[in-house]
Amino acid sequence: MFPLLAFLLIFPDGYRPFFWIARNVWSRLVLFGMGFKIKKVFKTNLDPEMSYLLVANHSSYIDIMLMFVAAPNPFVFVGKKELVKIPFFGYLYKRAAIMVDRSSSKSRHGVYGRARKVLDKGYSVCIFPEKDYVDESILLNPFKKGAFRIAVEHQLSICPMVFLDCKRKFPWNTTHGYPGLLRVDIHQPMLTAGLTENDIAELQQRTYDLIRTELVNDPQQQALQAIDAWKKATKTT
Repeated sequence: MFPLLAFLLIFPDGYRPFFWIARNVWSRLVLFGMGFKIKKVFKTNLDPEMSYLLVANHSSYIDIMLMFVAAPNPFVFVGKKELVKIPFFGYLYKRAAIMVDRSSSKSRHGVYGRARKVLDKGYSVCIFPEKDYVDESILLNPFKKGAFRIAVEHQLSICPMVFLDCKRKFPWNTTHGYPGLLRVDIHQPMLTAGLTENDIAELQQRTYDLIRTELVNDPQQQALQAIDAWKKATKTT
């Protein structure tokens, strides 16, 4: 699909059909081909005409595809600049995502202006806010402030999403995953209207606590089982 997607991104408004294909064709074919089914649970009604900051826990390579399928509104990813180096994917990524070089304060600050252009086109913005997320033994890593700074800067409501099964079904070290159902809980947005920079830390902690509580209280305990499975796998090796 690379030639078609690359061609679409030549045009000023090419991201709209690009997103449709990524959501309805590419992501679904990949997930279905890997043996996964998706179950979305909306715990609130979301306005399809409104832009949100979408945030979720990040514990698997398939989180990207799952976000495309599960997100309630069309969105643009904010991600690290290093991914541009990946062959083929990097070419599409640098034209379709908001890139940030974490080592550059100028690049980090520039994200706010680029996010504004995306929001003006009616898209939402998606960020996985965890730090150092590849440690299989940690349920949920601390969050970076950048996502919440963007939300406050643009008075953008935060829509927390919880990926309940990815950490167990397709972990970073893929020796002990298995196909099946991928559940996504989509929670009521956290409003940011009237908030200032002084409120960022509290907003960050509230979002973290919500997602972590959902993972801990999952009746199937999939994320917690993933940690146990990883410990057993590393112990035997």
